[in-house]
Amino acid sequence: MSVQDAAAGARSTPGRPPSLEVRGLAFAYPDGHQALHGVDLRIEPGERVALLGPNGAGKTTLVLHLNGILRAGAGSVEVGGLPVAPANLREIRRRVGIVFQDPDDQLFMPTVGDDVAFGPANFGVTGPALRERVDAALRTVDMLDYRDRSPLHLSGGQRRRVALATVLACRPEILVLDEPSSNLDPVARRELAEVLLGLETQGWGTSMLMVTHDLPYALQLCPRSVILDDGVVVADGPSRELLADPALLARHRLELPFGFTLNP
Repeated sequence: MSVQDAAAGARSTPGRPPSLEVRGLAFAYPDGHQALHGVDLRIEPGERVALLGPNGAGKTTLVLHLNGILRAGAGSVEVGGLPVAPANLREIRRRVGIVFQDPDDQLFMPTVGDDVAFGPANFGVTGPALRERVDAALRTVDMLDYRDRSPLHLSGGQRRRVALATVLACRPEILVLDEPSSNLDPVARRELAEVLLGLETQGWGTSMLMVTHDLPYALQLCPRSVILDDGVVVADGPSRELLADPALLARHRLELPFGFTLNP
């Protein structure tokens, strides 16, 4: 048994399926480009995993399979034990909460509260239950006092946290974060990290897959990292161990910021 297999076994939750299980996933685009070559990935309930890799590695293609936007050429994807298949897409899209890199892709209603209510209302939540969902999500991201404000009047960091709240309000099985630290100043970056690290202690029980080029952020937020390159998982293990291997990083066009050092 590999170190990664042993670690996955230790994280598994008896009686509960993994939040995400990808088996042998392969996909080619219509032009013939083979983007994924038999990807395997398992994320246990509550686990935080960073997905790393150079541009063109297949990270976005993999993410688009998680909620059924793309359909596998071979292999399978399950979210909380439910197969990603046409008959299940409505529930799959509730379970997979994607927070896009640009909040403008998610915030389009007149007020913050309207934006956060949009998702759960679309899944049939109404009345006091809907208000409770909105309040709980905004409270978690420390934006409850902005409920009646326009998203257009918020800072970039605040908008990123409201975008996260729109997803949390749907009670997802797994959060998928696309470059969450991009274009954030240091304070906003820290505030978002504090929110994400606090999800478990606040009882959300949500797993996380963070797609990022920000290696220090991956180290801060995700105990485990997976490196994808040329459509293949080339490394899977503790983030600190992978980021402490300069030869591994160099082979896959990954690089720590100048001057950044890993603490012992």
